Amino acid sequence: QVQLVESGGGLVQAGGSLRLSCAASGRTLSSYAMGWFRQAPGKEREFVAAIRWSGGNTYYADSVKGRFTISRDNAKNTVYLQMNSLKPEDTAVYYCAANPYSCSGYGCYVAGDEYDYWGQGTQVTVSS
Repeated sequence: QVQLVESGGGLVQAGGSLRLSCAASGRTLSSYAMGWFRQAPGKEREFVAAIRWSGGNTYYADSVKGRFTISRDNAKNTVYLQMNSLKPEDTAVYYCAANPYSCSGYGCYVAGDEYDYWGQGTQVTVSS
């Protein structure tokens, strides 16, 4: 079992920055991929970014590429999402998730069904 706890959400003006954290516990995650997803009101959940715990390969949605950065701290068992140049359309509940599978392509990282463990979510609101 893996437990994920997100933090760092809040209210920020357009153009501002936030850093989300996801603290993981319960199992060694060295073979996992960790992902961030978001869901805005009335919309489907969408992939934001992912990172392989071992090796640090990263993957991003086109909508956040160049603005968001995913990283991990092995010592703290924590994954981060640094969000810069925020836009009102980034407003959503952001979820951290853990994918235990050996992904061979981008499609595996972006599919929410490949993630077995999810955090409770943290709200990000970007005002215009």
